[in-house]
Amino acid sequence: MLNQYETVFILTPVLSEDQMKETVKKYQDFLRQNGAEIVHEENWGMRKLAYPIQKKSTGFYHLYEYTAEGDSIANIELALKRDERVMRFLTVKLDKHAVAYNEKKRAKVKASETREEN
Repeated sequence: MLNQYETVFILTPVLSEDQMKETVKKYQDFLRQNGAEIVHEENWGMRKLAYPIQKKSTGFYHLYEYTAEGDSIANIELALKRDERVMRFLTVKLDKHAVAYNEKKRAKVKASETREEN
């Protein structure tokens, strides 16, 4: 059965812009290879961390929202754990209320962007 998940990961700030994009693309491809369908993706950019991780106070944040089999989550998390460019990650299984909230939030953002264009 397909469930909806959200994974946020923080990449080390010592990466160049190209290396960061390459790492994000790697995980996008990895998700697809493991049978996941990406619903939404957000690049939050460089952010200050709440507390130092590996003596670093900033990191590149990225979010993927996707549908996948529950079995494939272990593979995705294992790949994130093994990658030294990933400082932290969190995967959350979304319930129907969280899915509805995310869809509503995206619709609101899209509507405001449309208004700005006009």
